[in-house]
Parts: sequence; structure tokens; C-alpha cells
Amino acid sequence: MSALFEPYTLRSLTVPNRVWMPPMCQYSALPEGPEAGVPQDWHFAHYAARAAGGTGLIIVEATAVSPEGRISPYDLGIWNDTQVEAFRRTTAFLKSQGTVPGIQIAHSGRKGSTGRTWTGGGPVGPEEYGWQPVAPSPVAFDERHPVPAELTVEQIREVVGQFADAARRSLDAGFEVAEIHGAHGYLIGEFLSPHSNKRTDAYGGSYENRTRFALEVVDAVRAVWPEDKPLFFRISATDWLEEAGWTADDTVRFATGLKEHGIDLLDVSTGGNAAGVRIPVEPGYQVPFAARVKAETDLAVAAVGLITDVEQAEKILAGGEADAVLLGRELLRNPSWARHAAREVGAEVHVPDQYHRSV
Repeated sequence: MSALFEPYTLRSLTVPNRVWMPPMCQYSALPEGPEAGVPQDWHFAHYAARAAGGTGLIIVEATAVSPEGRISPYDLGIWNDTQVEAFRRTTAFLKSQGTVPGIQIAHSGRKGSTGRTWTGGGPVGPEEYGWQPVAPSPVAFDERHPVPAELTVEQIREVVGQFADAARRSLDAGFEVAEIHGAHGYLIGEFLSPHSNKRTDAYGGSYENRTRFALEVVDAVRAVWPEDKPLFFRISATDWLEEAGWTADDTVRFATGLKEHGIDLLDVSTGGNAAGVRIPVEPGYQVPFAARVKAETDLAVAAVGLITDVEQAEKILAGGEADAVLLGRELLRNPSWARHAAREVGAEVHVPDQYHRSV
């Protein structure tokens, strides 16, 4: 039997298979005005195609909890009801195809106010819809980025509330899974790592202090997210630094704490918080980090990172290295990857009636 096409249940939610789509920013929302952060036709077509292709769970790209929480001015947002209403079209269609709709709620921190990746992705100023980024400490990401404003304790509490409000709106928009973005050097990840967190108050210094903000966000979201629906957390398992960074050991320790605070699954990625580091990118290069969390804790995990072919994905799942696989680039190349994979292993997956000739 194919491990890839076994259903997977978290709380009361069952995902039809283990082929999942991770958040991947499209930088295609409008940057200002009443339609800022609102999903457009591009977003609907993009996610609908992967649902029609048999993907079990689709996690919508990093969606900002506030205008200043966007990575770029062209990011999606979930800070107002106009955005909620626009998302309902997508969540309804995904559900009609048997796909579970998820959303990643996020704050960019010091890596915000940047351009689209295909234009270079560098910092942008007010003349290009930019803003003053914020962070746990006034430490720039690299020489190109501006020094961010250090968040006050009162502002930290405001951001925690913004995450909770975003979760409420996500539920209203029809999402079945919420994922808190704690990876890739964005705000929550910046608090976790001593590389970016130089605070000397209750939010910096010790491991307990550096994880405080993340756990406050988790608690605030879990308090408004229904008990019967799963809550994910995405983490960078390592900063890929030899010293003074977040490590795989920290991730294993933190995974246990996340589970105690109501997280159901850890979405395990790496990197993004330190500029210029060397990352040994190769097929499945991040899977060992997910496998270690799964082996050493009771928290479910999903693996991501250059997972491209069926045999590779089956091996990860059958070998107990992860509970699901997240295919990024491969689903960009082939929206119907899940349907093709099911045919290859002799499994069944949802096929729209309109595509019956493709079976």
C-alpha cells in the first residue's frame, strides 16, 4: 500500500493523502488602498489548479497579520474583513475538490518592506509602498536591509493580539488548518535565535525568554482556534551557523513545548535568519531535521526541501521520517503531481469529473 496516499487525521480533521503544498509567496496582491492584501484571480487560479490536481492539503502562502507584517507590499493579508470575504471563494473551491484549505499567518519582522523576488527582492521605501520594519532588536538582516525598529513590550503584545485576530478571520474565511510562521528569519524566528535577538528583558537572553513570544502567539491563536481543528507551526530547525544561532537541539526541545501548548504538527524547514551562510542544498536535505523531531518527540512532523519524485516521498513516509511531505517547487512545475503519483503507485486520488479522460 502507498504511504503517500493514506489519509491522515489530526484532531477531527482527516486529510485525504500525504501530498501537501507548503506556503509559497506569489507577491501578486495589490499594494495599497482598500484592496491591499486581498487575494486576486491569480491566487484563486493558482490554488484551484493544485486542488484539482489531487493535493491533499494546501497551505496558502504567508498571509500577514498586519500591513507592516507583510514581506513585500504585494503580499496577502488577513487583517480585515474585505480580505476574509475574498478568501472564501478559494476555500470553498478547495473543499469542493476534497482538498483541505490551510493558511499560514505571519509577520515578516526585519525582513519586511522588500520588493518582489523577481525584481531583486531588495528593501523598498515609502515611494514604493514600503514601511519601517520592526524586530526584537535593532539588528539589520544584512548590509542591504535597514536597521529595524526594536519592538517595545507593549508592541509585542499588540502583535500577539494581531495573530489571534488573524486566526479568527482565517476561520471565518473557511480555512481548516492554521499554521503559525516561525521560520525563515521572520519575526517569530528572529525572537527565537540569539543571532537576531539581543534583548535583555523578558523576551531575550535565555532559551526560555527567547521562546516566550512564540509561545504567547501559540497560546493566543490556540485560544481562538477551534479545539477540533489542527494548528501547525513552521520552524527553521537550524540557522546553519556554527555558533550563536538557533540549533537542531533547540528545535527538538522546542517541539515538546509546542505540543504542550496545543500545536499538532511541526512543519520543518531550515535557514533564512542569517545572511551569507552556506546551506548544503540537495534532494531531501531538510528531511533529517524532521526525522529527528519525529524520533525524539511525540509531535507529528511534515518534511520539506527538494522532495520531487514519488519513490523519494514514499521512502520518507514509509521509513517513519515524517508524517507528510510538502512539495514546493515540484507543485509549481506540475499542479497535478498528486494525480500522476497516484497512477504510478496504483493508488486512488480525487479526479474532477471534467478531467475523467486523464485517468
